[in-house]
Amino acid sequence: MSNLSKRSTIYFDPALHQALKLKAAAIESSVSELVDEAVRLLMSEDEEDLRAFADRVKEPTMSYEALLSDLKKHGKI
Repeated sequence: MSNLSKRSTIYFDPALHQALKLKAAAIESSVSELVDEAVRLLMSEDEEDLRAFADRVKEPTMSYEALLSDLKKHGKI
């Protein structure tokens, strides 16, 4: 945690906070390190999603109504 330099106050549901403290103790970590890792994972997933959207921007689109019509036409619904 030595390379973390910003401090923030985060409010947790008491049960979630207790679970975080127990998890941190079990893996010999800190609550701050667990939260930092969780936020990094969340942001990484967002980055993957944005990249996927960018990769598919030129794909043809279909309206919901057209999708329903196509599913009905092919006996799916």
